[in-house]
Amino acid sequence: MSALAERLNAVRAEIAAACRRANRSPDSVTLVAVSKSQPSAVIQEAIRCGQLDFGENRVEEALGKIAEIGCAATWHMVGHVQSRKAKDVVALFDYVHSLDSVRLAERYARLLLNGGRGDGRPFRVLIEVNISGEPSKYGLLAANWQHDRAVREALWSEVRLMVGLPQVQIEGLMTIAPIVSDPEQARPYFAALRALRDALAEDFPQASWRALSMGMSDDYTVAIEEGATHVRIGRAIFGERR
Repeated sequence: MSALAERLNAVRAEIAAACRRANRSPDSVTLVAVSKSQPSAVIQEAIRCGQLDFGENRVEEALGKIAEIGCAATWHMVGHVQSRKAKDVVALFDYVHSLDSVRLAERYARLLLNGGRGDGRPFRVLIEVNISGEPSKYGLLAANWQHDRAVREALWSEVRLMVGLPQVQIEGLMTIAPIVSDPEQARPYFAALRALRDALAEDFPQASWRALSMGMSDDYTVAIEEGATHVRIGRAIFGERR
């Protein structure tokens, strides 16, 4: 068994254990292997090990991989998208986890209206929110949304505009928790995202809100315990980047 296969099996075992603790089925969690900086050959090895969902951060890097591997994998855009790259994202990716502005949502909607998807596949999107309030992070500001009326009103206003775009299929939320020394320190952020999803689902039932993309290599088990449906794992699968 290769080192990659061993790491994949270890991550899958951790996901299953976290699901047992949360009384969930392991099938309720999608493992997205974040393959940025990984060559196509490594991704193809992961596919042979049964891994089918891959996350890319940069459009330019993903273009060649998707052209080579194509529909053998499901492709998730998990990084920030510049407006000028939106056309490629619409054409190539199955999911976008990082919708972080109304402007970008409107750009996606225009492209979709003009046939930018090509084959009619649904354009599944998660809204990225900055649940921690860290200025270095992208996403709609959602820090302290439960108690700060101004934050909540601004957030609800932006979401209202996004879900009103019929071409863009909103399926949930994504966040990046702060880097912490103990995964338990990330738990409040994941719980806050889950609560935000539930509140938005009540007020905007026209979107599905089924997805919570949260948790990375250092904290994904806690994220699963708090309701993550998608975990984005890079280092724990592919090893340290060189």
